[in-house]
Formats: sequence, structure tokens, C-alpha cells
Amino acid sequence: MLILAAIVAIFIYGMIAAMLGTILPDLSDRFHLSPSQNGTIAFAQALGLIIASLGVGPLLDNEGKKLGLVLGLALIAIALFALPRSPGFRSILLLLFLLGVGGGIVVTAANSLVSDVSEAHRGTALNLVNLFFGLGALATPFISANFFGRNWVRLCYTIAALTVVTLLIQGFTKMPGPTGGGFVLADAAPVLGRPLLFLIGLFLFLYISCEVGIWNWLPRHLIAQGVPKPRALNILSLGFALGLLIGRAGVLPILIRVPAITVTLVGSVAMALTTFLMLRTSRPAAAFVLVFLAGLSMAPVFPTTIAIVGDAFPRMTGTAIGFVITCGWIGLAVSSRIIGVIAGGDPRRLKKALLVIPASAVLMVGLDLVIRSMLR
Repeated sequence: MLILAAIVAIFIYGMIAAMLGTILPDLSDRFHLSPSQNGTIAFAQALGLIIASLGVGPLLDNEGKKLGLVLGLALIAIALFALPRSPGFRSILLLLFLLGVGGGIVVTAANSLVSDVSEAHRGTALNLVNLFFGLGALATPFISANFFGRNWVRLCYTIAALTVVTLLIQGFTKMPGPTGGGFVLADAAPVLGRPLLFLIGLFLFLYISCEVGIWNWLPRHLIAQGVPKPRALNILSLGFALGLLIGRAGVLPILIRVPAITVTLVGSVAMALTTFLMLRTSRPAAAFVLVFLAGLSMAPVFPTTIAIVGDAFPRMTGTAIGFVITCGWIGLAVSSRIIGVIAGGDPRRLKKALLVIPASAVLMVGLDLVIRSMLR
């Protein structure tokens, strides 16, 4: 039942992770938003993710994962029910910030729960649960493009309703109590003082810049290159999200035999190649294939990195995981601003601005080698 609770929570997080990229073209049309304003909206969501992840680690260790999951899902539901009634840019910023806070709490709590439950096969369990992130992320743009006619209002209400159902599941699920024995700053010092934690945090800083950068910007980039909106959304869902889904399923038997750090290294190399090539084409068929391969490359990186943190920090795991995930959201905030500034007022310049993604993947390769040497 604990794994089921984590799965449905991660599924909802997957749906909202793909939310901004799915609705951004329609929001931009309705409120006449520039790519620079799009970057500010993505920054607001990232800021919410940062604040939540930074504060939720000690909360999880002190009060348990259940409180975090219920609180996070409640904030997501509130934001999604309110978003269709948004009158303009400022209210969108506030609600996306709130959505980010809820999402940051949920992703940290769910991954911490799985890390505690499945210590013997942490990497396999985390990849299995995060497989449903890919399923949720696939569902959002696919439903929008093929069932709702890109009606973003219906999409918001549908995901909000599913979030309420998921919240009820968490409420009725019996979960382990706190594992931290009370959060004391002195106890956290040995965890937060280890250079390994900061290196892994920097690795996720770069990785989240890549993955969420694709969720947030890919549809608008493809539309600017002449790809029709429904086709662009299907490339995001049946290309990128499906690649994540298949990749996380396929890596499960591999992690039984191959060290986690090797999996993240191979994934980083493949990310650098596929994301660069993805940005060099404007043909829908080629874009679909390359985006799928990019998703396949990225699939095991995030959950396997969380597994590395769980193995390296068996005590105060929630605090350690919260810290590295916070670093990831900071990467999203920084990269969103950079991409928005480079693109300016012209969506066609996203082709140049999104080169931030393969550049980050190249840096990940070098960082992975350093982490590998420290783990040895």
C-alpha cells in the first residue's frame, strides 16, 4: 500500500510537471505573453519548488512523509482549481508559484517514502515508482491534444479532481512515523557538510535544467519552428514522456547488475548528444524520434541519483534528498531566466536559447566522473 501511495503521488506530480509546457502556448495567446514573460512564469514555479524542497526535508524527518504528501497535494489542487479563473499575468505567477510549492513537497515526500521502504533495492524501487512520473507526464499533453482540443481549462479541472482523489488515498494509507528523531541543526551538520552532497546537488542542478526545460519549453519551440500545436503536444507526450516511461521500465533489470553511478554517466552522455540533435531539426518526424531518444536517455538519471543519495546518507535521508532536489529546482529557476532572456520577445530564438540544455548535459558528464571517484 505504501508503494501504491507513492505511485499515485508521483503520477500526479508527472501530470503537473508537463502542465506548464502544455498550457503555455494557449496562455501566451490568451494573455499576449512573450517568451521573456514565459521565463518569468517558469521562474515563479521553480521558486515555489525551491522553497518547498528546502523546507520539507526536516519536516519529513520530524513529522513523517504522510503530512508532506497530504499538504503538497492540497496545494496542487487549490492552484489548479484557481488557475482557470486567473485574470492576468500576475495571478498566473502567484498560482504557478503555489503549484511549485505543492509539487516540490510531493516529489520530495514520495521519493523519501520509497527510499525508506525499499532500502535493499533502492535504485530499482525508485525507478519503478518514477516510471509513473513518465506516465503522468505523458497523459497531460496527450489528453490536451487528443481529447480536450487543447482546452486548458478542462485540463486544469481534470487534474485537480485527480489530485483530490490522490490526496484521499494518502489520507487513508498507514505510513511509517518520523525517522529523524527530531530535527536538530547539529545533527544535520555532518550531512550538509559533506562535499559529496553538494556535488550531487550540482549534478541535479544541471539535470533538472535539462528535463524540466524540455517540459516547459519544447512545445512553444516546436510551434515557433512551424509545427502545428496538436503535433507539438504529441511530440512532448508520445515522444519525450513515452521515452521516459520506457526508459525507466527498461533500466530496472540493468540496475540489479550495473552500479547506479555508471547508469547516470551513460545517461548523461546520451542526453548531451540527443538534446543537441533535437534542437537542430524542424521536421516533425525527426523531432519526434530525437525527443523520444532524449527522454530515453534522461529516464534513469533522476531516480538513480536519488538512490545514490539514499545509499550515501542512510540517516536524515529526507533532509539529504530535500537538499539535492532543492538544488535541482534552483537549476530550473536559473535556466528558465537564462532561456527567457536569450529568447527575448521572439519565440523563434528559443532554438538558440535551448542550447542551455545540451551544454548542461556536457557538464553533467564531467561532474559524474568526479562523483564516481568519490564514491569509490
